[in-house]
Amino acid sequence: MPVLAAVSAGGVLGSLVRYGVSVAFPHRPGEFAWATFGINVSGCLLIGVLMVLLEQVWTGRRLLRPFLGIGVLGGFTTFSTYILDAIRTSAEGPRTGLAYLAGTLLLALSAVWIGATLTHKTIARRRQESS
Repeated sequence: MPVLAAVSAGGVLGSLVRYGVSVAFPHRPGEFAWATFGINVSGCLLIGVLMVLLEQVWTGRRLLRPFLGIGVLGGFTTFSTYILDAIRTSAEGPRTGLAYLAGTLLLALSAVWIGATLTHKTIARRRQESS
């Protein structure tokens, strides 16, 4: 039950932030969905950072990963909306839709790698400096 509660609470927070961003940066059908794009790429960057921190810094905290990773960042990122936006954008013009599909995928995967790599290097440097 504590894990379920952590995921649920995190999911509520992440979803509320995502909703706020989508309201702050709306788009019309057929336009590039910048809010969803930014949410997914930034969420993936944060997932990369979080996974390294959980493995190397915040070890032994069993509810942190379900709360932050599955809950907050799972609720924040929205690949279902990504697909719907891609379909709606493609209806107006296939080039924009394909750019949205490919750009989100490439940048989201790159963001996970960048977040994990930079966090790992930062932790290693700080540990070396403190030795």
